[in-house]
Amino acid sequence: MAADNERKPHICLYIGSLQKGGAERVMTHLAEYLYGEGWRVTFVTTYFRPPEYVLPHALWDAKTGELYGTEEETVSWGRERSATAAPDGICRVYSDPKPEKLEKGRVRGFIARYRTLREIWKREKPDIILSFIGYNNSFAVLTSRGLGIPVAVSVRSNPAYEYNTAKLRLPAFFFFRKADGVVLQTHEAAEFFPKDIQKKAVILPNAINPDFIHPRYEGERMNRVVCVGRLDHNKNQDYLIRQFARAHEKHPEYTLHLYGDGPARTEFEHLADQLGIAEAVIFEGLVDGVREKIEKSRIFVLPSRSEGMPNALLEAMGAGLACISTDCPCGGPRDLIRDGENGFLVPVEGAASKQGEPAAAAARKTEEDPDSIMAERLIRLMDDPQLADRMGREAARVQESYSPERINRQWKDYLCSFIHSIS
Repeated sequence: MAADNERKPHICLYIGSLQKGGAERVMTHLAEYLYGEGWRVTFVTTYFRPPEYVLPHALWDAKTGELYGTEEETVSWGRERSATAAPDGICRVYSDPKPEKLEKGRVRGFIARYRTLREIWKREKPDIILSFIGYNNSFAVLTSRGLGIPVAVSVRSNPAYEYNTAKLRLPAFFFFRKADGVVLQTHEAAEFFPKDIQKKAVILPNAINPDFIHPRYEGERMNRVVCVGRLDHNKNQDYLIRQFARAHEKHPEYTLHLYGDGPARTEFEHLADQLGIAEAVIFEGLVDGVREKIEKSRIFVLPSRSEGMPNALLEAMGAGLACISTDCPCGGPRDLIRDGENGFLVPVEGAASKQGEPAAAAARKTEEDPDSIMAERLIRLMDDPQLADRMGREAARVQESYSPERINRQWKDYLCSFIHSIS
């Protein structure tokens, strides 16, 4: 850690909370990397929403969200803090106004949020603001206008999903044009935006979770299919359950383990019961230490309808599992998997009639039924453990190509391009 505070670039990272999720993990890992590179790092979050990620250098309590060193709700280290006397650690500021300011109607609530966040930018005086996700991106640009602070915005999933209404999409198009930088995860994601935004956008994929930079497990693998993700209809575990039921008829020795929780859990449990495979489908819930939980399994499946650059798939590949993923928009799985070499790509559920689905088109050429191809790929890997092992070995190479050091360095270089005083 560099000792000269006067020369530290200062970044404000703006996001709703640090609750455990893919975008939040990317931002927290980037924060620790930049801090280690000598940057001053300040999180600006709307609220505290446990369970949150634990940062080794955080200046707040990860269990309560309480900020160390101050009793003020919206100030990380007090208004008297000078720009060159920052404490040694990663700071945090809460941007949501006090409740009484939000109880006076929607318009006044918006004005209160605007004023609070703008005052934070004025007080913190960062060299750059980096915003993640949805409405935050537009609001970061709006509240910093005229302050002379560069703003980079980043979309962390399929933009058609993240900006799925005109109320979100139109402001995004307007404010992304005003942003200094736009970061997307895939080239397909860029196609969602007008040409002028596409021209300024850069593609920075996710880095693999450092916990998955680990020698591949070489022991006997368990007859398990695993899936990691929030239990909902976009993650589409109900489709996986139905496809697994077909494969289970031929391979009853296999079990399906679903890691994660969500609003559709009860529905999915009922589906497994209806299909007569309730004892073979284990709902593991939210767990710590996912790598240790899945690394001895044979097969990983990502059944999503829509993804950006899916962390769960990247991590399973890094752990050396044979992976099957839907070829879903906006192209993240297709960037990771070379079909038939380091994994299998299968059509998104119901993609049989869609001309734009590469995996569905490939299935038509081979006269395979696109809507049963996932079950067929499961059976193929279950039939041939050696094939599963070969694919898993190839998949593990993502540890090198998507290493945290490599991707975070790309982030740093990109952010520095907007800070002219930093070499």
